[in-house]
Amino acid sequence: MDGPLIEALLQWGYLILFAWVLGEQLGLPLPAEPMLLASGALAATGRLRIGAVILLAALASLLADTVWYWIGRWQGTRVLGWLCRISMEPDSCVRKTEQLFMKHGAPSLLVAKFIPGYNTAAPPLAGVVGMSLSRFLRFSAGGALIWAGVFIGIGHMFSAQLELVGEYFEELGSWALGLAIVALGAHIAWKFISRQRFLRRIRIARITPEELKARLDDGDDTMIVDVRDRIDFDAEPHVIPGALHLTTEELAKRHREIPRGRDIVLYCT
Repeated sequence: MDGPLIEALLQWGYLILFAWVLGEQLGLPLPAEPMLLASGALAATGRLRIGAVILLAALASLLADTVWYWIGRWQGTRVLGWLCRISMEPDSCVRKTEQLFMKHGAPSLLVAKFIPGYNTAAPPLAGVVGMSLSRFLRFSAGGALIWAGVFIGIGHMFSAQLELVGEYFEELGSWALGLAIVALGAHIAWKFISRQRFLRRIRIARITPEELKARLDDGDDTMIVDVRDRIDFDAEPHVIPGALHLTTEELAKRHREIPRGRDIVLYCT
């Protein structure tokens, strides 16, 4: 089994595994799963110790999660908006992650790393809601061990097959790298185009904060409905004067509180 990834692992061993996983979990564009698979495959040949690679990968993941946890405690829900903005799906990402976390709480950290998007958002979200550090560390450590153990275990179990794949990509040479770059570029382009189409569909229904303030200052009869989720409201319990606060889940029960015959502006994070 050769290739740049394997050569780096053989040369630097546990250090590069720890640094790679830590960087990926902190947000760098480094795919951690291939590194875990390769580490498991090398452990099957006796060149690395499987217990050590699992513990190191889990420790690196836990360290990064703890950093995100404290960022969440410090920055509040703003950090979620930033994380979801770079995902190119800001209009749904925050709400999806918050609803998932509110439904399952701390136990969701055990499987968070297997859920795209939620992997990065869950640790700061735990900080936003004020989860105790000890509780966060217990569940986050458990999730890190499960995640690292699964991928390293798969690499260990299918080391022979992974070696064949590695040899195939080595034969492709620069073509393999080119195909990977094209696939990544196509994925980013598709997400960007989808995002722009969505914005075009809803642009007519949006209003900027400055436009809303101007209308209110002019005495416009506009009703503001604050539909922030409970997490966002608890983190920043401030309501625009005169606004009605209710969550989207409460709309069915409290819809009569929203007056008819007036312009309605929905506000969320």
